[in-house]
Amino acid sequence: MTHILRARRLLTEHGWLDDHQLRMAEGVITAIEPIPSGVTVRDVELLCPAYIDIHVHGGAGVDVMDDAPDTLDILARHKACEGVGSWLPTTVTAPLASIHSTLARIAQRCHEGGPGAQVLGSYLEGPYFTPQNKGAHPPALFRELNRLELDELIAVSRQTLRVVALAPEKSDAIQAIKHLKQRGIRVMLGHSAASWEQTRAAFDAGADGLVHCYNGMTGLHHREPGMVGAGLTDPRAWLELIADGHHVHPAAMQVCCCCAKERVVLITDAMQAAGMPDGDYTLCGEEVTLRGGVVRTAAGGLAGSTLSVDAAVRNMVELTGVTPEDAIHMASLHPARLLGIDRQVGSLAVGKRASLIALDSRLHLQRLWIQGQPFAF
Repeated sequence: MTHILRARRLLTEHGWLDDHQLRMAEGVITAIEPIPSGVTVRDVELLCPAYIDIHVHGGAGVDVMDDAPDTLDILARHKACEGVGSWLPTTVTAPLASIHSTLARIAQRCHEGGPGAQVLGSYLEGPYFTPQNKGAHPPALFRELNRLELDELIAVSRQTLRVVALAPEKSDAIQAIKHLKQRGIRVMLGHSAASWEQTRAAFDAGADGLVHCYNGMTGLHHREPGMVGAGLTDPRAWLELIADGHHVHPAAMQVCCCCAKERVVLITDAMQAAGMPDGDYTLCGEEVTLRGGVVRTAAGGLAGSTLSVDAAVRNMVELTGVTPEDAIHMASLHPARLLGIDRQVGSLAVGKRASLIALDSRLHLQRLWIQGQPFAF
């Protein structure tokens, strides 16, 4: 059965189309065409691709590492309420057995499906980091890189492991990057004290970008450009960005846009407290406190975020001055390109999955369709 949505403006990869309609059938976009003359009804103000959040630890009071059977269902519904059509549940540094069981649960959800936003696979953040910029990750559980161990993680994930984050200065990092890339896995660099030279060497080996740019890495200095400088200036590097105004100053967000607007990927890095009231929560087994939308460890460091993707898009427009279409691409097309799935999702085009959002003129979410099916908020 074909369903038609008529929009005042419809966003494609190449920009806005005024007064166009989209046809979808069996979960796929079958046509994008001008609204026929004489048809005055419009179903939506702005029709756009559904968002993709590649870096999510939790929300709605649950954590990806929780072993409760409904954890990923709760999170998938929570993400859908932000306009997210697909996402990557993200692990944290933990004992290897706990990581294995989490990857296995994500793999099962990925293959079987379920309510809410579609699970695309898993994102491994930790344990292959170094202590200097550890964030909330417990350094006692950091591990050295080992190809056999990485292959075991891939096997446990039933080939659904999509991204591995690591510190590029670790022993055997270059060999590990090359090995992971040969297996079709994206590699992001973070929680690291790497130099500009070490970061560039990792990009040369095939690394794809920076984990939450600016946070958990060596910063930009005019004589030591560090990881941030390497990411901003290397056209091969995707830059994850937590656009909540707390993790990164708006001026630094603007620097990202000036240097790498086509390479910014908006993420939430959301944790258990996202969507919850102020109070005490946990991350990486450590107690953290949410106050006024900001999560901190007992030592005062930032510990994940409570950001939603739709708020991140609005923040980019309001705080950096980028156009709405650029901000939306940062949360849809760019993550799809990073993951290599932009032929299936990430923009509105004939033949792609009908994962769509309707926004009002202020970029607030109105409706969501996931593979052609409306989601009930």
